[in-house]
Amino acid sequence: MKPVRPSQRTENVRYAIRDIVGMAKELEAAGQQMLWLNIGDPIQFDFDTPAHVTEAIAEAMRRGRTSYGPSSGTDDSVAAIRRESGRKGIPRPEEGHVFVTTGASEAIELALSALLNSGDDLLVPSPGYPLYTALLSKLEAVANPYFLDEERGWAPDVDDIVSRIGPRTRGIVLINPNNPTGTVYDAATLDAVVEVARAHDLVLFADEIYDKLTLDGVRHVSLASRAGDHPCVTFGGLAKCYLGPGLRVGWGVVSGQREAVADYEEAIAKLERARLCGSHPAQAAVSVALDGPHDHVAATVAKLQRRRDLMQEAVDAAPGIDCVPVQGAFYAFPRLHGVDDDAAFVRQLMAATGIVCVPGSGFGQRPGTAHLRFVLLPPEDVIETAMSRLTDFLAKTAGAGRP
Repeated sequence: MKPVRPSQRTENVRYAIRDIVGMAKELEAAGQQMLWLNIGDPIQFDFDTPAHVTEAIAEAMRRGRTSYGPSSGTDDSVAAIRRESGRKGIPRPEEGHVFVTTGASEAIELALSALLNSGDDLLVPSPGYPLYTALLSKLEAVANPYFLDEERGWAPDVDDIVSRIGPRTRGIVLINPNNPTGTVYDAATLDAVVEVARAHDLVLFADEIYDKLTLDGVRHVSLASRAGDHPCVTFGGLAKCYLGPGLRVGWGVVSGQREAVADYEEAIAKLERARLCGSHPAQAAVSVALDGPHDHVAATVAKLQRRRDLMQEAVDAAPGIDCVPVQGAFYAFPRLHGVDDDAAFVRQLMAATGIVCVPGSGFGQRPGTAHLRFVLLPPEDVIETAMSRLTDFLAKTAGAGRP
């Protein structure tokens, strides 16, 4: 039999966060102690899913909630997301289409699939979460990256956004709090992006999966609350703020003028029906999580702040590296100086120190710059060890030439 040829749409699919794991596993198998600072999964560290969330799912299964559920989500989960949308200031939450999915990633895929034709383009942040570029490749659409401005705390470069808008540009993605930079955008920044979207009839996509994980008392503002009647799709889920990445429960909320979004909402609903439904028992956790106690959020934020401070202090003191202070989510995105190839640097760093992190090139960055992405989730002793090894590695390689 001839070799099976894969589709061309998979040729450019990359996911840097997991692509480095193969080398790390080989080093670990050879006896290297690995320090895992690469993946944003709190459960792999010292965080636990709140008991009331897991118990709600277990009780749902005991009661036989294992049949197919409604395509858009169960009544109780949809109602809870509408209440949460109201608390976030999303306009007319009782009217907009709500759809519950297998993780926020499926919500993103459904929303993009319902909007984009082959050859259309979508403005995505650079740096930004690589899921978007992977999905756009799959959809045979074009990732149109706009730069975040490191000199202004990774704020979106609005002039750059405007300069990249063309006849086939359909929307703008904003990740807030941002992965990978850890930045939280204020209302003025959001308003500037909304103004561009209004002027050019672009759909807004607000990835707000980390909305409750803001540090130092920084307030999160929902993009849809600033967009008003302009079309916006807001994504959320249980993975990050509710410490349940493996539960695979996410959602999207469509807002905007009813006449403007009605056909688009129905297109999303068609795709929902075609894939049947999200996990029926897991959706029992949505109302319990959103409407229930949030003690775990304060405890999580306190841990993240201490770990952010440890990492920031070490980076500030190390040679050849600096970092915009983290305000939210659980990532840091320090910049390397004197490095031409951050992917090669990451491989050398991993082999020499056991530190597993992700090269900034896997998220996008301005040409001529090099970055690393660290997660802030590991316990303090792991972060201290990793930062000590990083500092030593930078000092040793400073005069020896870097990749």
